[in-house]
Amino acid sequence: MAYNAYDVEKNQGYAANSGEYSPPHGGLEKRHGSYQEPDGAVPGESFEYGTGMRAKLMRFAGKIGIEQRGIERVPEDERTDTGFRSLLNVGTMWCSANMVVSSFALGLLANSLFFLGVADAMLVILFFNIIGLSVVSLFSTFGPAFGLRQMVLSRFWFGWWGVKLIAIFNVLACVGWSSVNSIVGAQLLNAVNSDVPGYAGIIVIAVCTWLVTLFGYKIVHIYEFWSWIPSFIIFLIVLGVFAHSGDYVDIPWATGTAEMGSVLSFGSVIFGFAIGWCSYAADYTCYQPSSASKVKVFGWTFLGLIFPLLLTQMLGVAVFSATAGNGGSNRYADGWASSGTGGILGAVLIYHLGGFGKFCLVMLALSIIANNCPNIYSVGLTVQVLGRWIQYVPRFVWTTIATAAYIAIAIPGYTHFEAVLQNFMNFIGYWLAIYSSIGLTEHFVFKRGFSGYRPEDYDNPSKLPPGIAAIFAFCCGVIGMVAGMSQVWWVGWIALHAGEAPFGGDVGWELGAAFSMVAYLIARPIELRLFGR
Repeated sequence: MAYNAYDVEKNQGYAANSGEYSPPHGGLEKRHGSYQEPDGAVPGESFEYGTGMRAKLMRFAGKIGIEQRGIERVPEDERTDTGFRSLLNVGTMWCSANMVVSSFALGLLANSLFFLGVADAMLVILFFNIIGLSVVSLFSTFGPAFGLRQMVLSRFWFGWWGVKLIAIFNVLACVGWSSVNSIVGAQLLNAVNSDVPGYAGIIVIAVCTWLVTLFGYKIVHIYEFWSWIPSFIIFLIVLGVFAHSGDYVDIPWATGTAEMGSVLSFGSVIFGFAIGWCSYAADYTCYQPSSASKVKVFGWTFLGLIFPLLLTQMLGVAVFSATAGNGGSNRYADGWASSGTGGILGAVLIYHLGGFGKFCLVMLALSIIANNCPNIYSVGLTVQVLGRWIQYVPRFVWTTIATAAYIAIAIPGYTHFEAVLQNFMNFIGYWLAIYSSIGLTEHFVFKRGFSGYRPEDYDNPSKLPPGIAAIFAFCCGVIGMVAGMSQVWWVGWIALHAGEAPFGGDVGWELGAAFSMVAYLIARPIELRLFGR
């Protein structure tokens, strides 16, 4: 709300003669630096109170349509994302974020890194996606229920202090995802025109993403509502052209312990990509009313996620099979060696479609914007969880800082895409499995569903769990993760027996989730008995 449109008689907040804001005398109570309603919600108009630098910045942001709200609870009367359009918003939001070349690139790893065949790789994609996406879809239902962001909701599981550790991991994940995605897009632009350096492509993608996320929730949803359509059309073109090319090679799957290890390791990467959205799932439904159907929100979120991921990742598996043709000496293999993902797609689109194929590659490169929007929007919210003084800095400022950070990471990492991608997928899958396991255990076992929460306490450390049990369980989960990891630089003692030596099979996320759940079931009752919260 711009200050010149402020209702003086209703709110008693704007002193017309002085040109300054002062808070209303009734209805709101100042707590922890913000003006809150009795249920802890913060009205949007309150962000413009005051005469300091922050208030002036907020008023300017309001004038040009930038979302002013950070992690404060959304009042019920400001939850305007309603009706069937709200379900379309959340479905298309996740459809656009995953109907991108980064998802396609993940399918390429099935054979290039894990030596899987076509059919077994596609089965891995199906089942591990279902597991990871179910968690994301469930957490999306928390947004309408409480009007809170995902990291703020996590305070009810990890406590005021414990959630700061989770927030640090989430910031690293958001910046990491954005860096990796930008590298993929830059590779595509390089495949179209080798004179376009990697850093130029990264900067173009980053700046476009920043412009969308700067304006906040509504603009992100508007952009994502439509951006999946051109990407979907181009992936259908890739599918049709490749299917008629005759270049597909039916790579058979193997058997034995080596196959088991490859399935588990590739499954870990797929799971990591799928569950990667769970740490900010509620960020994109918190403006929906509390009366929104949880079943519908879950269903539309799941549909919006599973459709693009299965399409793009399975297509990636199929197209990469062509690198095995002619004894491994062909344009697909050459394209992969020279330009990675962009080279593979160029072997389909540019080879068969010429100039139009180049146009398609450019469009796919720009699809990375849709993939990065959730990361960069949510990282500005996550940072605010780290402290009240950090929360005082507006969300859109942190969005700008995060954009600069991932540009600085992506440019030097451009030439090492494959290793960077695999490492980040596994890292994210590991810690989010532990995070989700603790959150789900608290939700179902101890809070016994949504009725066990007091959302008005989200900003009151003395009313939140101490977080000791959660951090203890998280540490136990890390032990399970280490035991089950299978990386080039480390193979856990349990992972070694989940496949063929020397790398075994990656069961890090499964053991991390299991260890943390058991530890939390033991520690949380003790914490409740000692602290009563």
